[in-house]
Amino acid sequence: MPDTPDPATEAFVAHRNLLFTVAYEMLGSAADAEDVLQETWLRWAGVDLGEVRDQRAYLVRITTRQALLRLRTLGRRKESYVGPWLPEPLLTTPDVAQDVELAESVSMAMLLVLETLSPTERAVFVLREVFGLDYDEIAEAVDKTQAAVRQIAHRARAHVAARRPREAISPAESRDAFTAFQRAVQTGDLQVLLDVLAPDVVLLTDGGGIKQAALAPIVGAADVAAVLGRVPASRSLVPAQVNGCPALVIRIDGELDTVLAVRVEGGLVTGLYAVRNPEKLSHMEQEIILSR
Repeated sequence: MPDTPDPATEAFVAHRNLLFTVAYEMLGSAADAEDVLQETWLRWAGVDLGEVRDQRAYLVRITTRQALLRLRTLGRRKESYVGPWLPEPLLTTPDVAQDVELAESVSMAMLLVLETLSPTERAVFVLREVFGLDYDEIAEAVDKTQAAVRQIAHRARAHVAARRPREAISPAESRDAFTAFQRAVQTGDLQVLLDVLAPDVVLLTDGGGIKQAALAPIVGAADVAAVLGRVPASRSLVPAQVNGCPALVIRIDGELDTVLAVRVEGGLVTGLYAVRNPEKLSHMEQEIILSR
């Protein structure tokens, strides 16, 4: 006779992708998001389900509280990080790119904007703006009053609006500019590269002190093109969807070397995010399902 499904396990599995997405948007680290899910499961397994009115909201609340604890630890870790800190890239499924709001919320550009919020502001912004939770649910998750949460949400929205990427990503526009960019990098055509890079394009490189990387942002089409022109001839460039946006996966002698996420606005490449730290590349071997 087959085992009776455990209701707690069934509920957790049903919402796992959502919970991972919440944790990842709050932390910018897949490894830490997975740890948060482990902690969430341990607490969820001890809950009396008969007392739970809304399982999804309850699970999101546990995940948020665990992510907030982890976020404060991460903040101390980032203070001693060597060079620019970039989020851990995720190889995402095609449906993420089709959900424009979700794709923008997990993009490298937006995750870096979220880094400028306080932990509580980040939690409130993510839960309200990305996942559409009611203020009463958010208040329970962050242990604040509804009035306080409304104020925090207003402050966080204004903060993000002042710093967020200039315009929403158009998938078709992104595709065309990205294709031209990929071809230019592959062929080493400097003029085409300069044509597709915005004059004020910014390249951030994250080596984590393990791999060679610039310790400060590289700004301007000429300087960025010069760096891209030094990519070794023995490399292979494979297009991929990373964090819901186009990216190049760079391998040298068959080994994963760099994930280069690309931000396109107005038909030009405005942002490049090169993650070289090998400790951040473990989630590039299989697609991650994100949901909201």
